[in-house]
Amino acid sequence: MLSAEPGRLLSARLRRTLAMLLALLLGGASILGMVMLVRQGLVPLVDALFHPGPAWLSACRRIGIFVGALAGYWAYVRWYERRPATELRLQPWRLMLGGAGGALMVGLPIAALFALGAYELVQFRGAASALWGVAALIGLAAMLEELVYRVLLFRVLERAWGTGPALAVQALLFALMHVENVTHGGPGDVATMLVSVTVLGLFWTGLFVLTRNLWVGVAHHAAWNFTILLSGVPLSGIDDWRALAPLASRYAGPDWLTGGLFGPESSWLVIATNTLATLLLLHMARRRGAFRAPTGGSER
Repeated sequence: MLSAEPGRLLSARLRRTLAMLLALLLGGASILGMVMLVRQGLVPLVDALFHPGPAWLSACRRIGIFVGALAGYWAYVRWYERRPATELRLQPWRLMLGGAGGALMVGLPIAALFALGAYELVQFRGAASALWGVAALIGLAAMLEELVYRVLLFRVLERAWGTGPALAVQALLFALMHVENVTHGGPGDVATMLVSVTVLGLFWTGLFVLTRNLWVGVAHHAAWNFTILLSGVPLSGIDDWRALAPLASRYAGPDWLTGGLFGPESSWLVIATNTLATLLLLHMARRRGAFRAPTGGSER
């Protein structure tokens, strides 16, 4: 007599997969829909009614996107998952620790690269007022990436597959989305970047696994990016903001040490320290019981 167990297992996996895809579709549509509503609806309306000027209109756009993305995610959680969005609660002490950790985690290796002569200080320019606008943009970008990749994508994958597989898949997808930042590099640049950003994705997801809070990861992510910018070297392959950095710096070492086109995130010194920090963080999260088994349903 044939057992029906394989058929039941296949059916359960299919249901989990369909539930996962539906959740990703609805969650992504809620966030993206609100962002598009702000960009294509609210901002043009404000411009037409009040003519606030480029600076104020840019501020309106950024604040609107920030609030709209959070509102879209909150609505998805409340109406589809039917639970409080506890991961959006502000925890000031943890937020400050996250920011300090992000600055130190990349700032210390960058300081070592200056000390080793891989980076050279050309000029100290001081802080430009335009840095406030760049800081706001970096904070917004960090919030959107953490909201989409860690708080939405990772959580949904975790419900279907468990913490371990969800960590790996989400981190790889996060890295692949940064390939366009090294379009002018060779295969070696792309491969190193993929390793670097995958490790970073694992670390930032590990922070979420440990804290189950959006803002800790946002603070760490934003402080990480802003520290790189302040040092006057490329940020994730972007050179545009280097002219605003207090430090004017240049490379004086080999690409494997400086990070080449992508900047210090692709330095093998930074990759090594990030890998060690990630392993320690994930070990801590597992020991504290923060890893979860697949559930297939919504968090209640």
